[in-house]
Amino acid sequence: MADLLIELFSEEIPARMQARAGEDLKKLVTDGLVEAGLTYSAAAAFTTPRRLTLAIEGLPAMSPDTREERKGPRTDAPEKALEGFLRSTGLTKDQLEARPDKKGDVWFAVIAHKGRPAAGIVAEVLEGAVRTFPWPKSMRWGAGSLRWVRPLHSVLCILTDEHGASVVPLEIDGLKAGDTTQGHRFMAPGDIRVSSFEDYAARLKAAYVVLDPAERAETIRHDAGQKAFALGFELVDDKGLLAEVSGLVEWPVVLMGDIADEFIELPPEVLQTSMKEHQKFFSVKNPGTGRIEKFVTVANRETADDGATILAGNQKVLAARLADAKFFWENDLRNVERHGLDPWLGKLAHVTFHARLGSQARRIARIAGLAGEIAPMVEADRKEAKQAARAAKADLASEMVYEFPELQGIMGRYYARRAGFSDAVADAVRDHYAPLGPSDAVPSAPVSVAVALADKLDTLTGFWHIDEKPTGSKDPFALRRAALGVIRLVLENGLRLQLDRLIDAQILRHQIEPLEDEEEQALLKTLLGNIASHGVFGSAVRAIIDEAKENAPDWLGRIENHKPDLSDDLLAFIHDRLKVYLRDRGLRHDVIDACLHLPGKDDLALVVTRAEALQAVLDTDDGANLIQGFKRANNILIQAEEADGVEYSYGPDAKFAEDETETALFAALDAAEAKIGPAMIAENFEAAMAAMASLRGPIDAFFDNVQVNTDNQVIRRNRLNLLARIRDICLRVADLTRIEG
Repeated sequence: MADLLIELFSEEIPARMQARAGEDLKKLVTDGLVEAGLTYSAAAAFTTPRRLTLAIEGLPAMSPDTREERKGPRTDAPEKALEGFLRSTGLTKDQLEARPDKKGDVWFAVIAHKGRPAAGIVAEVLEGAVRTFPWPKSMRWGAGSLRWVRPLHSVLCILTDEHGASVVPLEIDGLKAGDTTQGHRFMAPGDIRVSSFEDYAARLKAAYVVLDPAERAETIRHDAGQKAFALGFELVDDKGLLAEVSGLVEWPVVLMGDIADEFIELPPEVLQTSMKEHQKFFSVKNPGTGRIEKFVTVANRETADDGATILAGNQKVLAARLADAKFFWENDLRNVERHGLDPWLGKLAHVTFHARLGSQARRIARIAGLAGEIAPMVEADRKEAKQAARAAKADLASEMVYEFPELQGIMGRYYARRAGFSDAVADAVRDHYAPLGPSDAVPSAPVSVAVALADKLDTLTGFWHIDEKPTGSKDPFALRRAALGVIRLVLENGLRLQLDRLIDAQILRHQIEPLEDEEEQALLKTLLGNIASHGVFGSAVRAIIDEAKENAPDWLGRIENHKPDLSDDLLAFIHDRLKVYLRDRGLRHDVIDACLHLPGKDDLALVVTRAEALQAVLDTDDGANLIQGFKRANNILIQAEEADGVEYSYGPDAKFAEDETETALFAALDAAEAKIGPAMIAENFEAAMAAMASLRGPIDAFFDNVQVNTDNQVIRRNRLNLLARIRDICLRVADLTRIEG
């Protein structure tokens, strides 16, 4: 067995591409080797800014001999058919075998492939991998045709066995494979000859190159944390920045510097974002004050002055960057203190959110309307919810957010506080974008929840209104993320909301153009508020429409003729995301489906409570076996109804029971129904499910002892009606027809 070592040495590879490139190299080479008949025992990829490395263990010296059989035309087939078959196999007629088949003798070709040396296979596979490598962006250099992310300087490719190392004979656009690499660009320039992966890794480390990106990241994290701790400070954790910086250096040297006093009073988020985005610096926090007072930078080399010159240069550049940030911050604060948020909101009237959904100002008005309707449902102050919704997007017009878009919402909180809004309003401005991802924290303050929900529902209903829905893997407007945000806001805050009413109200807001007449505005506001609370088809909405019909405005017809198709489709999309979310929490997809086909499916908290209770019952023996009894009853019933052309839904009569198990089933159904009805009304799903599961024994005994399709038609009809009662009682708890198994 031999070990293979590959290194592709180039100019600096962008940090964001390195991890993926390492995995791509591993997959391309290992898949190619296996396809050519070379198995292996282990493979690992490593990356640094200047190299992609792949180490493979346990390669055989040769690929195995193989024997392939191909079926050809019949022996009496036309000569041209035989000639074509011979060309495809590379054989002559006398090398074929005639074998009997169903319709006569058929020619068979037996093609033997001799095993090939591993070196030749490796050369072919590696050249193919290099020439077809899937870089997001690549370039050509010099006169060659080869493309790589940056100019490729050398290829190291050796096979090492018990006899030593040998270079794989390979040349790609003038680059001959060898057994040499290079160390650190500045600290250890020059060639390094290697004989195995262990030798390679050790010699690189001696030449100031840490091959493993995980080791570089841990070195940075440890050294930075220790430097901060020694001074009584804390390193601000940033996994994304750590991964990026570890891809910028081959020999990480951690340096800590001070932030000038004139910048320390800037909001910590501003300092952290500015340093991260522009300089790739880590923030260091004073735990006593909560302020960012120091920074960590990672150099790529050791110096005689222990990094003092590097640090001085970095501090000078940082000061210029922070001076810009300070200017934006102070300018924004002056504008807010003098004029409040209104001038920024005025600017947003001229900022397009989407060509077919109007300006940011129109969007803000819609969100404020819905937030006011959601507020009492989540125990938030209606006035504060509307204030927060109107202020939530104001910072989009600020200089700071223009420079650092990732600070939207965060800066909005500072500006809202400076404009005199309450803490609840300011916090809602900051939190209304959340949650942005599956690991992001979910707002819990009532005003924040109201505005965050309104913001996400407005986005979803808007793009459904203009038919810009996600397709396949494409989701340019992050609507799946918005739906997951709605789900998490509802479930993690234990909210009982009827989402279809809120969706209908907001769809109508999108469909009805802004009104200028004050009376019409008041009428629309009243109608939408009632729709959000009672539904578009409720009696309250109908009464308002009837009263307004004498001088009915044109837009009233949109509400009268509203159809639920669009809101139903959006709710189905949210349900799809709910299934993914609940599956990740361990709930079965068929259990979720069973609960989504009951009334109240727009109440997500209710759906989840039902699903959890149902899965708990199905995890018991009684629950699992009940499903079999239910399905047996349902199948017999369906077949009988199809055959007889009638529906067996009339109440069975216990007086026709002939067997004691039949009598016992009547009694069990009576007892279960008496418990299930009140339990479902009280939303005590555990009790309802337990009552349903208690039917397992009586149903099993009934089927073991009673023939449903008996010759006596009166008895048969009564028993089929009894099965219908089983089905009806069980379906009140969940749609068990959707349970698998």
